Amino acid sequence: MHYSYSSLSTGAGIDQHNRCLGNRAWCVKDICGIVCVIMTWLLILFAEFVVCGLILLPNYNINTIFSTINMLIFQALAFLAFVSHLRTMLSDPGAVPRGNATKEMIEQMGYREGQMFYKCPKCCSIKPDRAHHCSVCQRCIRKMDHHCPWVNNCVGENNQKYFVLFTFYIASISVHTLFLVMTQFAECVKSDWRTCSPYSPPATIFLLLFLTFEGLMFGIFTIIMLATQLNAILNDQTGIEQLKKEEARWTKKSRLKSIQSVFGRFSLAWFSPFTEPSCRHKFNSHFYSV
Repeated sequence: MHYSYSSLSTGAGIDQHNRCLGNRAWCVKDICGIVCVIMTWLLILFAEFVVCGLILLPNYNINTIFSTINMLIFQALAFLAFVSHLRTMLSDPGAVPRGNATKEMIEQMGYREGQMFYKCPKCCSIKPDRAHHCSVCQRCIRKMDHHCPWVNNCVGENNQKYFVLFTFYIASISVHTLFLVMTQFAECVKSDWRTCSPYSPPATIFLLLFLTFEGLMFGIFTIIMLATQLNAILNDQTGIEQLKKEEARWTKKSRLKSIQSVFGRFSLAWFSPFTEPSCRHKFNSHFYSV
């Protein structure tokens, strides 16, 4: 279920900060993050080139079933990883409207005189519980876990599902790639390096070794990130809350409710980057922006 949130910004009524594509997408204009995103895409394309052009397609006539099955698996994982990456990068992670800490807004939110609330001095917004300010996004983010340069965005309340799926599919494609590299190495050692690849033996060895290094690095990194994210979700505590050792001022949810708050009720949609969680908690619209 998708929510349409009302912006409290002044002027045109739509906060265009960190927006692109006619305000339809969230875009963080950070040069470091953009470089990391391009590197991520190039590494995925490199894996595509080596797996398809060196391992699977040249052996299609020799072992058609093996090549077909592994091609389908690899392409499905690569596609889902790429879409998950895009959804994580282009989704509003849960930005609190800027400049809502005015007297009029405070009265509209129902705060009584003398009641304590938190105000961010950097973006002049009233911070809801568990929100933190991101210096890169220049916004307060609800349930901010961390800012990830590889997706050029914060991981927060609205896009944590997509980030978890991104780490899951990249970890899966890394393991699958290492399996394919080992089978190719075994085939080349058993037969002849000059006939097992359309490229020269030195080029073949270099491509396979670089892909092995990439698979190991990406695999280890994403498996650790995936485990960290799942642990944070199950314990209902974000990464930044764990790092700062913040005491829980909120009522912690059960593990099932915590999982459902990120992925929705259990279904195959859990594994789809095209669907949004159907189970969301009640919210104060003053803390949500377009």
